[in-house]
Formats: sequence, structure tokens, C-alpha cells
Amino acid sequence: MLVDGAPFFLDYQGGRKGALQYDIASLLYDGKADLPPALRRQLLDYYLDCLAEHIPLDRAAFMEHYYAYVYVRILQALGAYGFRGFYERKTHFLQSVPYALRNLRWLEENVRLPIALPALLDALHAIAESEKLESLSSPQRDLTVHIFSFSFHREMPADESGNGGGFVFDARCLPNPGREQRFAALTGQDAPVIDYLNHEESVHQFLAGVFSLVDASVAAYRRRGFTSLMVSFGCTGGQHRSVFLAEQLARHLRTVGVEVVVRHIEIEKMRAAEAALAGTLAP
Repeated sequence: MLVDGAPFFLDYQGGRKGALQYDIASLLYDGKADLPPALRRQLLDYYLDCLAEHIPLDRAAFMEHYYAYVYVRILQALGAYGFRGFYERKTHFLQSVPYALRNLRWLEENVRLPIALPALLDALHAIAESEKLESLSSPQRDLTVHIFSFSFHREMPADESGNGGGFVFDARCLPNPGREQRFAALTGQDAPVIDYLNHEESVHQFLAGVFSLVDASVAAYRRRGFTSLMVSFGCTGGQHRSVFLAEQLARHLRTVGVEVVVRHIEIEKMRAAEAALAGTLAP
């Protein structure tokens, strides 16, 4: 912020005056910085030399509490990485966790805090030695779920991933909107068809089973680093039930942060035929 053209106050996160140690600890022990210990100490000494030119500085008192603030900073960072990565499923945040673990291990071997905190340090030791957390340093590959609707009377969707296919669900056991004339020109993407199927309890039971199976596979595929899962829904004409179910699964997966690609095979053919017909009728 500027007051009368001069710097007046810099707000860092909390928006209040903080300890001198916190900012330099945040900079030198940032997860992605990954600085060697000797360089960290060199930069810290330079910071203190510059700071002493502006304010009275008790260097020994500063250093007595400095590494406690390093611990505070690492705990704050781990909490943010875990929340954004595990809970919000933004996996790129998890790639910083192993750097924080390395910093914890260095602190454990080289630093003695001014007060005894055995319970906290035991917990931090367990975190630092976690093989599961350390494994997050491996590259995270995103999973994409490819969802298809199709007609059993025509062709099955082709698996372009090379995995040999995936789930195929047969929706012909469900009530068929296609038997009613009012739905003949509509698809499972249209509101009247959606409303019709949403009022059928058997449809919701069918979807609950699908969600359970697919969710379990998504979790396993992500854990094992797989990048592609294929789920197909077939019905008689590939226009109503299968389309509706594919859209419902896509919406369900998107709400939990899964990348989804949806294709409706029969609708694509219908639209291609309509476009071709329109082209022949054009003057």
C-alpha cells in the first residue's frame, strides 16, 4: 500500500503485524524452493545483516525462536497442500508435500527448539516418515473417464485407449421413453425425457449401482496412476435411456473433480445425417 507516495504497510495473509522470523522462514522454506541448507543459512545471514541496518536487532534472540517459525510455516503449508490436494482434488498441490517432508527431516536432525514439545515432534516425525506421503513426489497423471451412449442394434463404441474397453451397462431393462410418440423426436438430453426417467424409481436404483461400481474403479485407477477409463451405456435405439444415463454419470463424476469426455454415438450419426441432408437441399 502507498500513503502519500511512500510504502506504508505490506499485508501478508493475516493482515496484521507479525514476527520478524515468519517472512524469511516462509521464503527460505517454501515447498518449491528446495534450497540446500548452506544456501539457506547464507541467505538468512544476509537478511539479518540488511535488517540490522534498519532496526535494532538482537540476533541471538531472533535465532532462538527462528526455527520454531520454520516449523509453523511448514505446518501451515502442509495443511494447505493437504486441503487443496486431498479434499479439493487439485492434485498439483500434492507435489509440494515431499519437499515439506524433507524440510521436516532436516529440522529433526539439526534443530533443537527452545521449549520441549514431545507430542508435536512425535507427530511430525510420523508425518515425515510416511511412505504414502513421500510417494506423492512421483508425477501425478490425470485420469479421464470416457463415457459413451450407443445402440445395441448397431456398433459398440471403439476403445481408442488400447485398454480393451471397460464397463458396458445394458439400459434395456429400464422403462423406454422411445415407445411413446411424444418422445420420438427427442433424446435423453431433452428436458421431457429427463423428467420422465427421473420419475422412475428403477432408473435411480440402476444409477446407484453404476455410481458405486464406477466410483470404486475411479479411486483404484487414480491410486495406480491409470489415465483412462471407459464406460458405455447401451439401449435399443441409443437415443433416450443410454444418453440420459451417460449424462447423469458425467455430471456425478464432474462434481468430484474427475475429467470426463462424453460421446453419444447415435446422436452424432443423426446430426451428421441431418447436416448432409441440409447440404443436399441447399440451393
